Amino acid sequence: MTELTVPPDADEQTAADLVREHVSVGDVVEIWNRERTDADDPEHSGEVTSFEPAYLELDDQSPEGKSVRYDEIDTVIKAEASGSGHQ
Repeated sequence: MTELTVPPDADEQTAADLVREHVSVGDVVEIWNRERTDADDPEHSGEVTSFEPAYLELDDQSPEGKSVRYDEIDTVIKAEASGSGHQ
């Protein structure tokens, strides 16, 4: 697993750029939100299906579902890289 922590002072565009550099479509990720970093389970998890302008799309869902806005991301953990056997 590899981990990316988005700096707290990063704006939405910077956060989006960092996330795009860290993960690829097809990767399975865990997302920890800024306000939930002390929780035991990630706020969001799933397969990256798209990089939308305002949010990271997980499992083909909108931000009302599993997807998450870039400005809400504190930590991204790549649990499984694309092409590593995930179907």
